[in-house]
Amino acid sequence: MRHHHASTLLRRLIVPVYALLFAFSQIVASIAEAAEIKILSSTGVQTIMEDLGPMFERATGHKLTMSFATTVAIMKRVQDGESADVVIAFPSRLESLVAEGKAVAGSVIVVARSGIGVAVRKGAPKPNISSPESLTRTLLAAKSIAYANPARGSPSGTHFAKVIDRLGITNEMKPKTVFPKSGLVGVLALNGEAEIAVQQIPELLQVDGIDLVGPLPSELQATFVYAAVIMNSAKDVAGTKALFDFLHTSDVEALLKAKGFEPAAH
Repeated sequence: MRHHHASTLLRRLIVPVYALLFAFSQIVASIAEAAEIKILSSTGVQTIMEDLGPMFERATGHKLTMSFATTVAIMKRVQDGESADVVIAFPSRLESLVAEGKAVAGSVIVVARSGIGVAVRKGAPKPNISSPESLTRTLLAAKSIAYANPARGSPSGTHFAKVIDRLGITNEMKPKTVFPKSGLVGVLALNGEAEIAVQQIPELLQVDGIDLVGPLPSELQATFVYAAVIMNSAKDVAGTKALFDFLHTSDVEALLKAKGFEPAAH
């Protein structure tokens, strides 16, 4: 009788132990399958990636390690031998990495697009910028304007300098143009240092206390495309591909729109 009770007790103990061992093995397997993905990204999509990272980690269990810099700085870091799983920058730069054998051919995907907009300090009258003619009048009437310095390689600043030249008002704008020392142009409008701020729309939306007037007229607009590529140095291709699939989900599209970007067409 005692033997029967002992064997029954033993069975009752063994079953939970096996259950615990199975659960532990599943956890270990899950950890083994989880990837740590290193991303070198353009600052142009930093606001997206900082919000997207936790979303992706919760959805997949993978971990993202992200570093942000200008596209020029990112390319230099890669050329100097820094390894990464994914690089996010302008498509032309990524295709050059493919051509150099540093990135996987055929892996470039578009992440987001953005255009250039105009902003003023919150509560200030919103000027008319609906056409090239009205934009010209607005710029000539403004006491001061700010946009990113083209001399520092800013894509939006370089384009807007060309817009001013195309409108034929370069000389008139020079004395009342203020260039930011670094960072977001909208801060100059917020601080009253410039009446009008011009930059990529997502960057303007990062500044609380200013109002977006709208995008540049379509005839004068530039669309900046940000793309991602899988590097040959990627340690976990499956995890990296999971990230690429995630970038084209409806949740990410909603995030992009909220941040002032246009979702990638696919």
